[in-house]
Amino acid sequence: MKATKIAKYGSLYFTLAIVLVLVGLFFIYPPFQDSMKELWNALMSGNQQEISSVIKSFGAWGIAAIILIIILQMFLVVIPSWLPMIAAALVYGTFSSILISSTGVFLASTIGYSLGISLSENALHKFISDKTFDKLNYWVSHYGFLSIVLFRVSPFLSNDAISVLAGGLKMNYIKFITATMIGIVPLATAIAFFASDIETLKTGLYWIGGAGIVFYGIFVFIDHKKRKG
Repeated sequence: MKATKIAKYGSLYFTLAIVLVLVGLFFIYPPFQDSMKELWNALMSGNQQEISSVIKSFGAWGIAAIILIIILQMFLVVIPSWLPMIAAALVYGTFSSILISSTGVFLASTIGYSLGISLSENALHKFISDKTFDKLNYWVSHYGFLSIVLFRVSPFLSNDAISVLAGGLKMNYIKFITATMIGIVPLATAIAFFASDIETLKTGLYWIGGAGIVFYGIFVFIDHKKRKG
């Protein structure tokens, strides 16, 4: 419970402070506004070399920019989750990029979980029916850990809606964040090692994601049959 409260209030206040600072800087500090517009245009282009070039131009603030992009990606689904990770690898190298990407996902996931856990059950019922809520609750209770690992390890499934859902259904925070890191570290590592060869990387990620889905499906099928039996 204590960890849940820390996740709920600490990250929410932290997020609010960051948002207020960034919004304030955007409107009162023209160089920051210009940098953000340049970064946004690079992200929308989808060109990893262009994104890397812009991040390099930020100098020491480049790491903060990548982490911020990963956090914002939670709200801006038009940006692929793996794009800032590739940029981190191209700019900062293998091991540094693994740490940067993992830190960004840790913060983004905690924020998403906090947003979810701040919702009351009544608020959730406004968006989903009682029947659907019961099914989701059952799924998170029995398969939540493995589901989150799968969503994190496959960038083509990964989105932080699952963080909000885990928080909304009151999944234990330690369990949630542990599953998140177990999934994201291998993904960040694969991206870091193959960032310079995008086609090989994409093929590898498709295989990893596909194998994960098959394994997950078999596990859930067998486990569900055991529970019914």
